Amino acid sequence: MSELTLFKSGASLPDYLRADPDEFTKRLAGGSTGKTISIKGGVWRMIVGGEEIAKNEDRAMNLVVVNAAPSVARTYYEGVYEEGAATSPACFSADGKLPDATVKAPQGSSCATCKQNIAGSGQGESRACRFSQRFAVALEGDLSGNVYRLQLPAKSLFGRAEGDKMPLQAYAKFLSGHGVPMSGVVTEARFDTSEAVPVLKFRAIRPLTREELTVARAQGGSEDAAQAIESKMVIKEAPALAALPAAFNKPAEAPAAEPAAPKKVSKKPEVVATPAKDVSAMLDEWGSDDE
Repeated sequence: MSELTLFKSGASLPDYLRADPDEFTKRLAGGSTGKTISIKGGVWRMIVGGEEIAKNEDRAMNLVVVNAAPSVARTYYEGVYEEGAATSPACFSADGKLPDATVKAPQGSSCATCKQNIAGSGQGESRACRFSQRFAVALEGDLSGNVYRLQLPAKSLFGRAEGDKMPLQAYAKFLSGHGVPMSGVVTEARFDTSEAVPVLKFRAIRPLTREELTVARAQGGSEDAAQAIESKMVIKEAPALAALPAAFNKPAEAPAAEPAAPKKVSKKPEVVATPAKDVSAMLDEWGSDDE
């Protein structure tokens, strides 16, 4: 394939990216920060400490994948799991093979033979225990800022490419075939509107500049990136969030206020004090994962 088909922008591949893909790109091709970008409901949502603080309803977002968990994980929640909720799973596996040693009540001795891995054990014909993989990403235009966890479900991970619409593993194989590291390109993640549930497809937009590549590699080795891809299912206090990036420039809408009850009319005239105006505090900084 020509380089023109590698990047949507038509940019050619610079010499400094003509090398073997990084280790996590190879893993993907072959085979907790508390700051999360969720795709619940087909909308980009910024989650901090289990709370949605901002959202973006665009169909696509440009980002840089700076690191990835080494294996596809499996997670089982009892009852109906609400994405983004600060809830611990009943059973999980970091490597997709055996229940984690910290699980108090494993659902089976291995993931392959587990009762929760049988089609129909979940909703409809799905499996109750779901595949997912965690990624550490930074947003284009805010590459040196926050590092976010992006947890992708099975439909965003597996499957065949359809033109330039590629699930993550097919995308990794595409980049690896060109000798390009995923951390060296701006990736467009776009919602596939042909799917009934939120599913992302990926394609390369442009190569990073040499300066951007240096920043991306530093971000990939940061503590925030390590926490973003960690497999420990432990709810932690969310860390401080840097200034809200441009891709998330609107806070989540507050619920509408209840209408005030009608006042009773008194027979006697009353002296009504004028209440002081309520001034809303301006939020300068933002605090602190299917089918």
